[in-house]
Amino acid sequence: MSNALPVADARQVRRYARELARRHPRGLAAALGLHALAAAAGLVAPRLLGDLVEGISRGVGAVTVDRVALAIAGFVVAQSVLVRFAHLASARLGERVLAELREEFVDRVLALPLSTVERAGTGDLLTRTSRDVAALSRTVRFAAPETLIAAVTVLLILGALVLTGPLLVVPCLLAVPLLVAGTRWYLRRAPAGYLRENAAYSDITDGISETVEGARTTEALRQQARRRARTDADIRRSYAAEYYTLSLRTVFFPVAEIGYLLPVVGTLLLGGWFYLEGWASLGQVTAATLYAQQLVDPVDRLLSWLDEFQVGGASLARLLGVAEPAEADGKPAEADGKPAEAAPETDDGRLAAHDVRYAYRAGHDVLHGVTLVPRPGEKLAMVGPSGAGKSTLGRLLAGVHSPRAGAVTVDGRPLSELPLAELRTHVALVSQEHHVFIGTLTDNVAMVRPDAGPAEVRAALAAVDALDWAEALPDGLDTRVGAGAHPLSPAQAQQLALARLVLADPHTLVLDEATSLIDPRAARALERSLAAVLQGRTVIAVAHRLFSAHDADRVAVVEDGRITELGSHDELVAAGGSYAALWRSWHG
Repeated sequence: MSNALPVADARQVRRYARELARRHPRGLAAALGLHALAAAAGLVAPRLLGDLVEGISRGVGAVTVDRVALAIAGFVVAQSVLVRFAHLASARLGERVLAELREEFVDRVLALPLSTVERAGTGDLLTRTSRDVAALSRTVRFAAPETLIAAVTVLLILGALVLTGPLLVVPCLLAVPLLVAGTRWYLRRAPAGYLRENAAYSDITDGISETVEGARTTEALRQQARRRARTDADIRRSYAAEYYTLSLRTVFFPVAEIGYLLPVVGTLLLGGWFYLEGWASLGQVTAATLYAQQLVDPVDRLLSWLDEFQVGGASLARLLGVAEPAEADGKPAEADGKPAEAAPETDDGRLAAHDVRYAYRAGHDVLHGVTLVPRPGEKLAMVGPSGAGKSTLGRLLAGVHSPRAGAVTVDGRPLSELPLAELRTHVALVSQEHHVFIGTLTDNVAMVRPDAGPAEVRAALAAVDALDWAEALPDGLDTRVGAGAHPLSPAQAQQLALARLVLADPHTLVLDEATSLIDPRAARALERSLAAVLQGRTVIAVAHRLFSAHDADRVAVVEDGRITELGSHDELVAAGGSYAALWRSWHG
């Protein structure tokens, strides 16, 4: 998807993996140390068996055989104990790392500009927060420790082979060219393949989500066949992507299996020849053959988990990519206008838009050089026909979008340069969309200011005429709301969102049809109550119901991406222009 969220490159993924390793030096050292000891304990038995074979060929006594058997049993038990604690240490380290990854991902998601999420679609973000996190979880919990264990075991077995007899290492080298060539072939193709697979799954999620959310619209417009065709196309792309990665595995894994057999067969054949030539003893050949057989398991784990690492690496790249800076909204590579000079520095919370232009698609502006300077403390209503650009201008004023050209400033500072936390202390947007989080009603309001006391929460609810119904809930303000708990009506949920804004206390509010889902009489009472509470603050209301404009200090009429009229209700009615026609039509 061209609008999908960014994906981190391989260099960024490797750098982040190294950073994680540096954060946990003790845990990593403990896990590696225990696995190394366990692997070393497992290497003793083949050497003892080789010595035992050599001794029997020379006629050693039964007592010696018993001692060797007891020694082997002791090392097997020691290895079992060490493996248990090594896996425990790896699991603890993996869970800590996974917890950090999840927390950091949540931080990245919450820091995303709303416009970025809207442009990418919910499907991509949902897939990253679910499927990609689950895939990375498997990699961190199992693939990473198992790979470390296998790598340490391979090194120790090779070291044991060298100590047993340097010549006996030669048969194990027969598999190296085959495994290296096969692995390089696979790694050149697998990362891109798994990224395509995850992206295709995002498309499926996005399409199904849209279909479910717009089911009634789809039925009303008789678009069922078109939606099914979209889903079928997404599934075909996903099938093709998964078929490609499967085809890679069907080539790579058989090559690897052949590579596993070569060292064992080679050690038996060449080891027998070395024995006949007197270059190696029978005990050395026995031990070397057992070591070659022991190499199969860790090498198999290395290559098997290598595939899981490609899945996890692709998922990590997508999770890290959430934090990558995306192209500013509506800004093509080359802007066809220069940003207007910022207004002089002030300290009264003055919000201003200077000659702003905005395009959802390059070359198709929806705002054409709009300049609007709300007065501090006034209520400004923006009205106009649907599609005129009112909501777009409101989102620019709230800092959700950045203008393609021109500038939106607060106290002379461009909104695009302000950190999100500081931006929301100046201006905030409340729209028709709202969300009730799982938790108490008090938690839902106080989440914008966790240090707020009960009195402040109650005052915020009272400001939006929500205190009466809030206190009437089964447990009052301690009633749990959200999914699976006490349900709230759309109007109540919207009042809850407004109460959060009252508590957050920005000096400017942009209301984009914030009361559209409430009964008209309740909406009028709510806006009056909100205006009384926000006395001295700037309120910019995007509205279709003209009573909002009637109560406003000034009205801006937006038509075809331009402000065509600006003044008070009475002034615009007297002027007899577009607003007067709208008022007569609505009032009549």
